[in-house]
Amino acid sequence: MKKGFTLLEMLLVIAIIAILAGIVIVAINPAKQIADANNAQRRSDVLAILNAIHQYGIDNAGNLSLLNIYDDDSYSDTDQAIQGCVNDGTDASDLESYLVSSYLSAIPTDPDVSNNNGQYKVVIDSGNGRVTVCAQNTQGPDGSIVSSDYIGVTR
Repeated sequence: MKKGFTLLEMLLVIAIIAILAGIVIVAINPAKQIADANNAQRRSDVLAILNAIHQYGIDNAGNLSLLNIYDDDSYSDTDQAIQGCVNDGTDASDLESYLVSSYLSAIPTDPDVSNNNGQYKVVIDSGNGRVTVCAQNTQGPDGSIVSSDYIGVTR
């Protein structure tokens, strides 16, 4: 009698491995992982732009008027400022000549290349001098762009 595995045993092992692999892929959810990584990059980019503007302000005695940032002093809280930033803000790429080389190596771009509208915007509240930088779009758990959810920081 020869020793070895039967075809039925081999098929059973392959089926079990396939089921386990399917469970692991569902548990890991690669689309959510990629979306979370892209949103983390957006948060980092927003902070980098805000820090560059802050450093520019320090070097220019607090004068940000040369940057020509969209000015609106009607925001009563941070959420309104972020919403206003998304709707009316100045594109961060318009600040390139002021910020790149001295404060940033380059103006950050959205990590999702398919996100054509995923630019970073800036708005300033002349009433209190607060600057808001925001990411126009974020990614949901399924990896799709969510245009109604924003990442923003006000300082």
